[in-house]
Amino acid sequence: MSQFHGFRQDMPPPGGYEAIKYKRNLPVRGVGGAVVFSAVTAICAFGFWRVGAGNVEKRELKRERAWARINIVPLLLAEQDRDAFRRQQAALAREKEIMKDYPGWEAGKSTYNSSRYTPNTIVVL
Repeated sequence: MSQFHGFRQDMPPPGGYEAIKYKRNLPVRGVGGAVVFSAVTAICAFGFWRVGAGNVEKRELKRERAWARINIVPLLLAEQDRDAFRRQQAALAREKEIMKDYPGWEAGKSTYNSSRYTPNTIVVL
C-alpha cells in the first residue's frame, strides 16, 4: 500500500515538540496569608482590650460622679434652706412695711385658720 496520494502527512520533528509553558510565573508579593491573619487578630485583640479598659474607666468615672452628687446633696439642701429663709424674712419685712397703716394686722400670720404647716405656694423673686 504504498500508494502516494500527492501529499505528505505532517509529523512532529524528531525528538518531539518542546513543552508548552502554561503555568503562571508570578513573583511572591507581600507576606503570606497566615501572617496577615495573625496581624489582624492581634490588632483586633488589642482594640477589644482598649475598649474594655475604656469601659472600666467610664464606669469608674460614672461611679465617682454619682458619689460626688450624693455627697454634695446636704450642702445644696442647706443652701436652699438658707435662701428660702432669707426670702421669707424679706417677704415678712415687705409685708410689715406695706401693712403698717392697718391696725390689728399681724405680719406673717397665716391666712388659714389651721395649726397645720402650710408652706407658701407663691414665691416672690
